[in-house]
Amino acid sequence: MRATLAGVLERVTVTRYVTPLREGGSLPALVEADNLGTYVMKFRGAGQGPLALVAEIIAGELARSLGLRVPELVLAGLDPQIAASEPDPEIQDLLRASEGLNLGVDFLPGAAGFDPLGWTADKTFASQVLWFDALVQNVDRTWRNPNLLVWHGNIWLIDHGAALYFHHNPAVSAGTGPDPLKPFDAKDHVLGARGRPGLEEAHATLEPRVTGTVLAQAVQSVPRDWFGDLDPADYVAYLKRRAAVVPEVIRL
Repeated sequence: MRATLAGVLERVTVTRYVTPLREGGSLPALVEADNLGTYVMKFRGAGQGPLALVAEIIAGELARSLGLRVPELVLAGLDPQIAASEPDPEIQDLLRASEGLNLGVDFLPGAAGFDPLGWTADKTFASQVLWFDALVQNVDRTWRNPNLLVWHGNIWLIDHGAALYFHHNPAVSAGTGPDPLKPFDAKDHVLGARGRPGLEEAHATLEPRVTGTVLAQAVQSVPRDWFGDLDPADYVAYLKRRAAVVPEVIRL
């Protein structure tokens, strides 16, 4: 893991497309970069568009600031000429549509997917993850799809592209702010039952850490043009308001 300045993601250049990693409707890939790192690359030109990458960065960097483990994120520059060596037309189209900056997630070699039937998460950790997911409205940490990895004996949080889904709402794009009291349905959350008893303690620990400075640093990590017509400051204001009421919005 390499340290970077707060609010600034390291920039790398993709040197080789290794292999696709098919996940639902997206098509991330394993790539190598000029810093000798290997990354799971999330493409700006994929079907979910750049807002999925906005959510990945804001949620990921915020989780890191709260003390939760998230693989290092980088901004990865892609030369579309790399597409010429790929035989799959779908991959070629994706690479060409993603020219420029994309998101790289540090590849954790040998990591195992979290199996809720085989692994037991610490109760404090479970409560903090549940609290965090309610804060960013991450609906994609279920029993069927935990989006947790076990690496070197620790549990790591991955795949936050479905979080902050309010930014897909045309009303928000038109200037109507999201409701900070929007309920978070945690009935299917993979750590919901285990995390519920410690929610108040998690709130007391994490809510004071969600400062304006921390939120601004997470938002500033995102390339400005990825927001489209949305105002980055709205993310800061919304998350600050929501952090204060997280225990009230969780439905178990």
